[in-house]
Amino acid sequence: MSFAPAPRKYVIWSIFIGVALIMLGRLFYIQIIEDKYKVLADDIAIYRKVVYPPRGVIYDKKGKVMLYNKVVYDLMVTANNVPKDIDTMMLSSILEIDTAEYKRLFHRAAVRNGPLRKSVMMEQLSQEQTARFQENMYDFPGFELNERYIRTYPDSSAAHVLGYIGEISKSQLKSDRYLSYRQGDYIGISGLEYYYEEVLRGQRGIYFLERDNFNRPTDPYKKGALDTPAVAGRSLELHLDAELQGYGERLMNNKIGSIVAIDPKTGGILAMVSTPTYSPNMLSGRNRTKNFGKLYVDARHPLLNRAIRGFYQPGSTMKPLTALVALDAGVITPSFGYPCAGGYYQCGKRVGCTHSGGGHAANLRLALANSCNAYFVHIFRKMVDAEKFGGIRKGIEKWYEYNYDFGLGHPTGVDLPFELGGLLPDSNTYNRMYTGKWNSCNVMFVGMGQGEVALTPIQLANAMCIIANKGYYYTPHFVKSIAGKKNDTSLVKYHQKHVVTKIPDEVYSIVKDGMSDVVKHGTGRVAALPDIEVCAKTGTVENKALISGKVVQMKDHSVFVAFAPKENPKIAIAIIVENAGFGATWAGPVASLMIEKYLTDSVATNRKYLEDRLTGANLISPYVYIIDKEQKYRDSVREVRRLERISYLDSTKRVEDSILVNKWLKHTYGK
Repeated sequence: MSFAPAPRKYVIWSIFIGVALIMLGRLFYIQIIEDKYKVLADDIAIYRKVVYPPRGVIYDKKGKVMLYNKVVYDLMVTANNVPKDIDTMMLSSILEIDTAEYKRLFHRAAVRNGPLRKSVMMEQLSQEQTARFQENMYDFPGFELNERYIRTYPDSSAAHVLGYIGEISKSQLKSDRYLSYRQGDYIGISGLEYYYEEVLRGQRGIYFLERDNFNRPTDPYKKGALDTPAVAGRSLELHLDAELQGYGERLMNNKIGSIVAIDPKTGGILAMVSTPTYSPNMLSGRNRTKNFGKLYVDARHPLLNRAIRGFYQPGSTMKPLTALVALDAGVITPSFGYPCAGGYYQCGKRVGCTHSGGGHAANLRLALANSCNAYFVHIFRKMVDAEKFGGIRKGIEKWYEYNYDFGLGHPTGVDLPFELGGLLPDSNTYNRMYTGKWNSCNVMFVGMGQGEVALTPIQLANAMCIIANKGYYYTPHFVKSIAGKKNDTSLVKYHQKHVVTKIPDEVYSIVKDGMSDVVKHGTGRVAALPDIEVCAKTGTVENKALISGKVVQMKDHSVFVAFAPKENPKIAIAIIVENAGFGATWAGPVASLMIEKYLTDSVATNRKYLEDRLTGANLISPYVYIIDKEQKYRDSVREVRRLERISYLDSTKRVEDSILVNKWLKHTYGK
């Protein structure tokens, strides 16, 4: 028995009826059963209040609060809900602004998020403004106060480490990282605030309140059943020693440079100083934008974290690494000596040495103690030219591998954003420089830390950790633990031991002995401490700058690296003071005082003169301002040339514009 197929029209009717029933059912569910959508649609009867949670607090290693939260109120406005006959004179008086400023702020808020959405009209009202508005708020429908938290810094230190927060931008809202954020939210902009944003942020709360016939919020809607409570951000405990940090900032006052101190046994950063610095309170509060503008145009670049973004030739502080490589490669022994008589002459040009007396480079330990340039240039050449590597190009690649393992030429991975990796040359670097025709004489300067190598202070400090530990390190980091979550997986990478190039312990011991001699009777005697064996290396780095089209020999950078005690080391440190002179003159005393302060919790009375000398010195070169001005000029010229190349104007118009821009450059920069 067979059945005839149903007429086609019945099938089509069935589909339409089915779809209609589904849509009606969904509408019934949304409008009658589901309270959530009813609340969101019923903005007249129900008030939706967003509560921002306090961000997590940050503590130093001893439990000292480095920053905490302060409650402030933003004035919010929904432009479409503001009556046209609102008393703007009264509201302006309450807010302590004139009517012209009121109109400007109102228009800006309406444009920012549109007239139908809430937007910030005035940030962080004063206590007086807040109190007056609260007394009269029901006279101003469409306006409301929004509670939020800003950061306060009791010690005004560690600005580059802690970072600051600010309102999220429209471009950031498009990023995958900020998909759950909305306009008006605050986020970490730099430092730990940025890196640990998801930890510190917390979760904002949403509360629904009924309104009375005067449009005032009253009782919780549905007894709070639909509310989402705010969850405070989690706090961070750091390895950072707040007292040591503040001490380092005082020592580096009126200087340009950096300090990085690390616990070699954990990789925990004990102090990170970048100067000039600024009070982090400057970027918190109502004057944040104005203060940022001042810091941004400052010729000394106080916003730059030189510890992780400053590139410096390491100078003689590179020599311990050169020694390690040469020893492990087997091209020298600890007893190897070089007959230096004040310079190195084997490449047809003199490489100067500060010692001229015979015997100062009779073996490796003496060469390290006396920082003989000729010795380390020579052993570097012996290493890269060694037959076992098969020629200079392969020799340079082997040297590169060693130093890459030491943490040079790439970011260390510190838990701060925007770290740079420095410069570490390989054979490709020299092929480009010399069009493929070069030898060890062309590249010998890197053996003494000059030439094409440039490191960040944190890389230098981490290299000292490797020597102190005889071949291993932990990735430098600040955060020891995160509150409310034991064994947080985000911190696992900082607890992993990294074993570098398989150099035997006895080789490290030889270099450590030489670095100890530096302090006992070498160039770094300023770092000697009673009852503490300090291992160190001085560095004096040539410094040149382009000024008015000429290469000018500036005052040398002062560099010093150290760790202490020699056995079971507890601190490794790197110091750079720009335009200051010899490494032992300025950077050395800073390192010595920092080590003493950390290991003994005080500074001996007979060494207080060093403190006074350092804190009272102003080593900022006046050339800094000239160089900054000329750099801005050159950047402007480049921008002019770029615009001139854009072909949206005819040639006559381009010439006219070029004349106008050149007049502007001359007026602005006197060029």
